[in-house]
Amino acid sequence: MPSLVSRGRGRRTINEINMVPFIDVMLVLLIIFMVTAPLITPSVIDLPSIGKAKKQPDQVIQIVIGKDESLEMKLQDKSRALGLKDLADVIHQAQGEKPDSAVVISADKAVKYEAVVKIMDTLQRAGVQRVGLSVQLANP
Repeated sequence: MPSLVSRGRGRRTINEINMVPFIDVMLVLLIIFMVTAPLITPSVIDLPSIGKAKKQPDQVIQIVIGKDESLEMKLQDKSRALGLKDLADVIHQAQGEKPDSAVVISADKAVKYEAVVKIMDTLQRAGVQRVGLSVQLANP
């Protein structure tokens, strides 16, 4: 309830917020968090690591996306320029009798994410089971 102050001609109310209950509540919450925080154990997430694959692929087909979004397929020591429409047929021919072949996509930093997703979608629709992304590890 606001208090009344008489100054001069009339009575005016003083509007102010009582901060004491607010501070009491905040201190109680702080104590609760300080007590319960050490009791909470973080959950363990089992992340995959390199080398856990059941079987290494027989051959690796590399799709390289250039800065201008041009495609190039590298298989062993051979290199071949491709178009997006020919990608599925060329990959099936390159896999031949080895359907376990892995396809690795290497893209330049300047390439739009959309171009990489289009290629991944094309490979998925073509029935390629193993598709990966090539990354460059940072030097420590």
